[in-house]
This record gives sequence, structure tokens and C-alpha cells, in this order.
Amino acid sequence: MSSAQVSEGNERFNSEAANWDTNPVVLEATRHAFQTLKPIIQTMSSSSSHGLDVLEVGCGTGLLTTQVAGLVNTIVAIDPAAEMIKMLQTKLTSNSAPKNILPIAQLLEDPEDPALPPADPASPFGQRRKYDLITSHLVLHHVPDLEPFLKVLLGCLKPRGRVALTDFEDFGPQAKYFHPPSKLDGVERHGIPREGFADLMRKVGFIDVNVWVGWTMDVSTEEWSDAPSKMPFPFLVCEGARP
Repeated sequence: MSSAQVSEGNERFNSEAANWDTNPVVLEATRHAFQTLKPIIQTMSSSSSHGLDVLEVGCGTGLLTTQVAGLVNTIVAIDPAAEMIKMLQTKLTSNSAPKNILPIAQLLEDPEDPALPPADPASPFGQRRKYDLITSHLVLHHVPDLEPFLKVLLGCLKPRGRVALTDFEDFGPQAKYFHPPSKLDGVERHGIPREGFADLMRKVGFIDVNVWVGWTMDVSTEEWSDAPSKMPFPFLVCEGARP
């Protein structure tokens, strides 16, 4: 991803950070994402003696992060938009906020990025921590090149660690209506193609790949002159494991 692409995407999300949690589409999609991920997390946790260490990539203001936190041991929440991370940090100052969240403002391009926490706190410059589970929600369609992105995620996992990534499906030309015309900056693709993405995950090195429709939600498309006022959009759950 070029610095220009990162800057363009961050400019949009930084400007929207203050009002992000009032966006009804964001709120509904996050609610569905958590309800879909919850049984996956609970199943993984049942076979873990210490609880799950989770990495959420593209966490935004932490809408999903703060819900997942109650089900896991630790969660590192990373996002390249600094204003989004500031919103999450503000939430975490509340006495009732989860205490197991580490927010990081950074574009993740390397599993050994020094911005990530070390595997051993006594060796701050050593290997970086690896994770039982990596999540991302509505992030994949913003990533310019998905293959290196998936390789980074694979490198951040423990052996047999898993990813569970959610995004809307590219079901054809009408998938472009998910975003209003005014919010296409930083949108690299209109959804994720189900079969093609599963093949890419296997190519990168994931095993036990399963890409499936987790939920469908109606989204307003009235800003498009050639679209109906509302359309159903399927959302994919993209699962895979590190060997």
C-alpha cells in the first residue's frame, strides 16, 4: 500500500471518527458481526487453558473490540487512522471499560512491526507477540492488495491460530451500491468474492479455509439514482488457520 493511498484513506476515516459510532449501518453491521463471531470465539476459548489472545486489524473506534474483549484474555486493536484510535482510547478511560485492550495507531504491514507488543515483555526489542485469533470487520474492501495483507495476518498467528474476517460480499455489479457515491474514497473493491477469496487464502498458506455467509442486512442505497432505495447485502465470514 502506498503512502498516498494510506493518507487518502486515513483522511476520510480521521474526519469521520467523531461521529463514527452514530452511523446506523456501522452499528448494525457491528452488531451482526459480534453475534456471528461470538460462537466462534466461545468454541475456541473452550479448548484454551489461558483464554484467547486476539488481534483486531482495522478496529476503528473499537465498536467490535469492546464487545469481543469480554470473551477473551487480551485484545490488541490496531488501526492506521489515529483519530479512530483516539476515540477508542477515550472510551477506555471509563471505569466500566474493559482493561484488556491495547489500542495501537499503525498501518500493519509486518508481523514483526515494533509497534506491536513483544512476545516477552522482558525483551522489548525481540520477536512480537503472536495471536490465537485475528479479526477484522469491513476492512478487506479497503485493502489495495489482499495477498500481502493476508500474508501479514498469517505471520501474526500462533501455530493453529485462526482468522475470522468479516466483510460484505461482491455478489455482482450491484454490490457497488453498498457505499454512497460520496464515500468511495479509499474503497478498493465492492465487496469480497466468495470463491476467489477462499482460493487466495489457500494460496497464501491458510488451511481449513471456510468462506460463508454469516448474515444479510438491508442497506440504504437511495443516494444512487439508478438503485432502489434499499438493498440486501450478504456479509461473508472468512475463516482459516495457520498450519
